[in-house]
Amino acid sequence: MPVRALAPQASASAYSATRTMLVACKRPVNYTCTPEVHTPPHGGLGCIERGVKRDSNYSWIVAQQKILLYYRFIPLADPYAVRLWQQTLCESLNLRGRILVSPHGINGTVGGEIKDLKRYIKNTKQYPGMKDVDFKWSDGSREDFPRLTVKDRAEIVAFGATDELVVDADGVVGGGKHLTPDEVHELVAQRGDDVVFFDGRNAFEATIGRFHNAIVPDVETTHEFIQELESGKYDHLKSKPIVTYCTGGVRCEILSSVMINRGFEEVYQIEGGIVRYGEAFGNQGLWEGSLHVFDKRMVIDFEENPVEIGRCELCHGATKFSQNCPNQECRKFMVLCLSCQDKYQPSDCSHATPRYG
Repeated sequence: MPVRALAPQASASAYSATRTMLVACKRPVNYTCTPEVHTPPHGGLGCIERGVKRDSNYSWIVAQQKILLYYRFIPLADPYAVRLWQQTLCESLNLRGRILVSPHGINGTVGGEIKDLKRYIKNTKQYPGMKDVDFKWSDGSREDFPRLTVKDRAEIVAFGATDELVVDADGVVGGGKHLTPDEVHELVAQRGDDVVFFDGRNAFEATIGRFHNAIVPDVETTHEFIQELESGKYDHLKSKPIVTYCTGGVRCEILSSVMINRGFEEVYQIEGGIVRYGEAFGNQGLWEGSLHVFDKRMVIDFEENPVEIGRCELCHGATKFSQNCPNQECRKFMVLCLSCQDKYQPSDCSHATPRYG
């Protein structure tokens, strides 16, 4: 149900508390606000563009919003046509986010009102081969994305593996075995410390969250994984049971495949990635910390009060927060607590290039 906002005569204290919540939360899911929030000189938070609707009684209604994360590996004969279809569909539903389409399939993250996201799911599942797509729901809104971007590319994840990746109607051919979160725990119970968790994300993502005792490859971009695997660093793991993991699972579909192609004998992937595992076990499982995401949210948690494994670059205190360096010539991902984010200036940058983040 929509949440009706405070009436125009709401108290100043209620307004102040609500405005603080808006600034801290930065997304319009289930918050209340007063009309003053939307009118200069009271901050101009842009809530009208952020999903707040005004009714005829001069009160405000906040439309509930969410974010969807999904992918599907399936041969697409005409990625360009699929891109145009997705662009038109998303625009008609007022969704924002990022969608990549390739001959191997589709990978998307979109935000908007729940009713519109449900229509998006219904329409997308009508496309041949898309009926069984696993759509993952997450807290957030369309405003966590600056715009809608739909592109067709050679790969939906840039591993540089177009020549070796094989996809059929059932997905990636020759990839790692899928394990549900419960099956991950069963494997660990049976095999103990022999089980290796292998991070399929960029190394900086693991600075605020990862599986217990996980191997975190030294990569700044996905494109570096193949070279990293072929470096010999991980050859001693080739006979071990390896559980690959990433945010929603899409990167591990390809990573597990290229690992098997390079002699890793027993490779698994978590069904639905960290997101599905976190939904199942919250802070009580083998996951430690918070999950980095590539939108304005920057970080998500599965329960309150997760352990903070990140260390602020300035004060070295424990934190889960991060940002890109404000120096426009750098933009490096950096772990920075909220207090230090307020202090950090572009001139403080001491990072080495190349640029990433």
